[in-house]
Amino acid sequence: MSSALPPALSRLIKDIERLPGVGEKTATRFALQILRWPKAQARELADSIAELHGKIGLCSICFTFSEQNPCPVCADCKRDNSVVCVVEDPGDLLALEKAGAFRGRYHVLHGVLSPMDGIGPNQLKIGELFERVKKEDIKEIILATSSTVAGDATASFLAENLKKLGLQVARIACGIPMGMDLKYADRMTLQKALEARTFF
Repeated sequence: MSSALPPALSRLIKDIERLPGVGEKTATRFALQILRWPKAQARELADSIAELHGKIGLCSICFTFSEQNPCPVCADCKRDNSVVCVVEDPGDLLALEKAGAFRGRYHVLHGVLSPMDGIGPNQLKIGELFERVKKEDIKEIILATSSTVAGDATASFLAENLKKLGLQVARIACGIPMGMDLKYADRMTLQKALEARTFF
């Protein structure tokens, strides 16, 4: 970091760089933009960040981030209690909710299995999922982990263990996005699309 930068600005750039996908140039641009804001607007941002850990916690049922416990989804009596969609993180839950296509409940794992990184079942909310299955009247589990090696391994592990409990277990389909020309799809996407084919 250049010595021409004031220390306070340099610290902010380093803090912003910790965000996923943000490099030094982007962090510098963001920091300079914040510096140009009126003091009240910058303080509002600082207050919002400071409030995060004080006001937001984990829902005791699905483990998403929420200001109330249980979260609004778990507290909604109109949702289908018999179907639970398992996702990797709260961002996935938000994406599914935004799509508006699912009216069941969720379970957030907070990651995927990755033995190389020391992440096993005990580091995720997997034990809590099995506890829910024993306590609640759940009939179907939809595994909505990402179609990566770790996401697939996590889905396979969960499917194998959940089937033993007599549950119907499904995996979300992966493959060709809507509106995509087939010739532009990569080999892995085509393979997944064929594996996830549906019959008429």
